[in-house]
Amino acid sequence: MKAMKSEVMDGSDIKELVENDNVFSNFVHHKFQQLDSDCDGKLSLKELQPAVQHIGAALGLPAQGASPQSDHIYSEVLNEFTHGKQEKISKIQFKEVLSDILLGMAAGLKRDPVVILRIDGDDLLEFVNGPTFEPEILSLFSEIDLPEGSLKDYIIKAFEKLSVDQGVPPATDPWVMSNILEPALEPLGDSLDETVSQETFVAGFKQASENAASLLKEQPAIVAHSQNTFDGSGIRRLLSNKFELDKALDTALKSVPRDRHGKISKEFLRVAVDNLGASAGLPPLGAVEQMDNIVTEAIKMFGGEDGKTVKEDEFKKLLTEVLGSIMLQLEGNPVSISINSVVHEPLASSSTLLQPSSP
Repeated sequence: MKAMKSEVMDGSDIKELVENDNVFSNFVHHKFQQLDSDCDGKLSLKELQPAVQHIGAALGLPAQGASPQSDHIYSEVLNEFTHGKQEKISKIQFKEVLSDILLGMAAGLKRDPVVILRIDGDDLLEFVNGPTFEPEILSLFSEIDLPEGSLKDYIIKAFEKLSVDQGVPPATDPWVMSNILEPALEPLGDSLDETVSQETFVAGFKQASENAASLLKEQPAIVAHSQNTFDGSGIRRLLSNKFELDKALDTALKSVPRDRHGKISKEFLRVAVDNLGASAGLPPLGAVEQMDNIVTEAIKMFGGEDGKTVKEDEFKKLLTEVLGSIMLQLEGNPVSISINSVVHEPLASSSTLLQPSSP
């Protein structure tokens, strides 16, 4: 990724904004006025929507309506403002919730910085003209299993298997598909419908890649790139500090319901593990499938699905043992993930929600 222009987002700018009370109060005042279209001193659900959308953009989420997963996050952000029931919120409430959300974003970015890449075709051309191109493409060809697939099917699948390391933006993104890949394939004409051999695949993919590089030169793709390895070190740090562990366990159990005897059902172990995620260096449940499987197996091992209720101290002990089991799994087999998503905003320009307002 030598040729790509990049910018690291580590949350420091967001944290600095929120922690300067005068600047943040002024920031909130102007944002509130911008959103309060009827000037009644309160923000309705409709008036809050732009703020929620801008927070989503700052998080690198697709636009609302693009996917059920991201729509769920948008819904959760809106619920944070309204607590799921209020129809309007005051400026004070807006400031408190916005502060919590932004500090959460900053903490997440500090833990897992996001690199914003400008993919302009140069790296892709370097890959196509480099010595590793043909061996890598032939290796991809052998991995693709499309018995009835045409040349077009094979080329698209190959683009999906490549990454920003080769100068390719996420091929499954609708913008990339319609603006880069489909136009890059058009010049191949009728050959796209033919059956595939190694020779036709290599030649066709090379031509499509060169076309894609030219299109990226005219219309660069801005991609948010993050990479993380979950190796259990975060859990080990937490378990080795009794004070921090006790504090994290108390916080994690605040939202866990109890029965009339004060006992907690073991079925809430999953919720409690998710609540401990930030403290233990774990991703949110549902974000990484491999991690979800490890957590599920650890919870099963300690009877998390038997529905029995236990006293709070016993629940905390079980939760600590579940964390220990997850840690051992990750130390033996770390989980590495790389996430790339297209950001439909200019490089060096975050969401307008996070831009200072002119007085």
